Amino acid sequence: MSTQTDVPNAPQPELPKGEFLGHPKALWQLFNIEMWERFAYYGMRAVLAVYVATTFFGHLGAEANAQASLVYGGYTALVYATGIAGGYVADRILGYQRSILLGAIIMAAGLFVLLIEDLTWFLIGLALIVSGNGLFKPNISTMIGKLYAPGDVRRDSGFTIFYMGINLGAMLAPFVTAYWVGATYGLKWGFFAAGIGMILSTLFLEVAKKSLGKVGRPEPGKDGWGRFFAVGFGAIVLAGIVYFLLSASTVLGYLLMAIMLGLVIYFIGAGIRSGNKVQMHRYIAMLILFFANACFWALFEQAGSSLNFFAREFSTPMFGSMETWQAGGFGIFQSLNPLYILLFAPVFAAAWPKLEKMGMNPSIPRKFALGLIQVALGFYILVWAISNMQNAAGLVPWIFLALCYLLHTTGELCLSPIGLSMVTKLADDKEVGLAMGGWFLSIAMAQYVAGVIAAIASGGSSNAHGEAVAAGITQYQDVYMQLFWLGLGFGVLYLIFAPMINKLMHGVK
Repeated sequence: MSTQTDVPNAPQPELPKGEFLGHPKALWQLFNIEMWERFAYYGMRAVLAVYVATTFFGHLGAEANAQASLVYGGYTALVYATGIAGGYVADRILGYQRSILLGAIIMAAGLFVLLIEDLTWFLIGLALIVSGNGLFKPNISTMIGKLYAPGDVRRDSGFTIFYMGINLGAMLAPFVTAYWVGATYGLKWGFFAAGIGMILSTLFLEVAKKSLGKVGRPEPGKDGWGRFFAVGFGAIVLAGIVYFLLSASTVLGYLLMAIMLGLVIYFIGAGIRSGNKVQMHRYIAMLILFFANACFWALFEQAGSSLNFFAREFSTPMFGSMETWQAGGFGIFQSLNPLYILLFAPVFAAAWPKLEKMGMNPSIPRKFALGLIQVALGFYILVWAISNMQNAAGLVPWIFLALCYLLHTTGELCLSPIGLSMVTKLADDKEVGLAMGGWFLSIAMAQYVAGVIAAIASGGSSNAHGEAVAAGITQYQDVYMQLFWLGLGFGVLYLIFAPMINKLMHGVK
């Protein structure tokens, strides 16, 4: 795209025709497609860990939550890890539209396989979702950028509108899949509701083809259906590998560490080979910030696992009866993060430029530090509430969990939106794609670690009463206190060493 802007006579891509509310009509179509896909993803995530614990590991007693947390952590880690391959397939083999379509079909199939109450089949369903997500998620975001001509000032606001669609779907999903369907008919039917959302996403993709025009279509000579079915076969093979990794959590952990170590060695080597001292320093800064990113998400991603177990077992109902709450109502806490993002993202977006004009805008390392400190403080709120605010039944008022999610979200807004931009600025132009893969791999690694942490935090909990319950909530308190010190410690370290990291970045802001 930069080549097209640099060369005036270069052929420009054919953009889709028609506008609505000042943006291409296709933007609103993609908004709808992504909203329903996120509805499916976050809808199933809202009930996933608890369903796995009660359905497949209930016979293990207090260890049920721990085993379910490991499955959850492995699944979310692989969701991020496989996205790297999806962009390559769309770029080189299948085109964006058909990659998204194939991914949507595979994900929908996986969601319905989850209805089979057998652990082997359940893991197959998760593996299909992971494989399909790799084809879907990275490519629909890429298509947004292709709706606008190079230099079109509407591009940023277009991505903002699309981002709102993501969070709208994520906010609505737990109300439907967990609080309504799951609590009324059983948690597994929450997966059915999520599957319906994925089918709607697939159907809206077909509707959008007219508005998209040539955007995302395969190149001439690459439009045969043979490629479609060949990639589909490859996705099934990948699902088989994912199934093995989900079944062998330790192997997955070692694999992620090995890949991450390989990337670290590669970028250090690339910096040395370049003979450019500035680029070498920037790669070192990027890797240091990758570590901060991994620390943040390892803490933040307790949301779908240990915090979900805590909400079900030790939180008072936000509304409704205790019976409805424990049957699935607890899942509505998964709506708080996207709700907070919808409310506060515009505030943060407006605040940074104003702080810049005042000379008070925190540097990238300091924003990362603020994110870590806030996620730590969120856990401290729960630790304090467990010590001081339990009622006679041993339950903590729901408002404290809501405040925890609020601090986690404001921490996310300090770190996540600038992370991708930071990678594109620090990496050499020839290695931006690999650096972006490293960013997502650091999140995948964090998801795996989050599952291990959640297994420790929730392993002592129980649905019994009396001493078993007390032991359970004490386990959460102890682990969350450790997470508080971990997040706070790294946050303070990044504040202290921010000037050194900034120096390594050589002017990148």
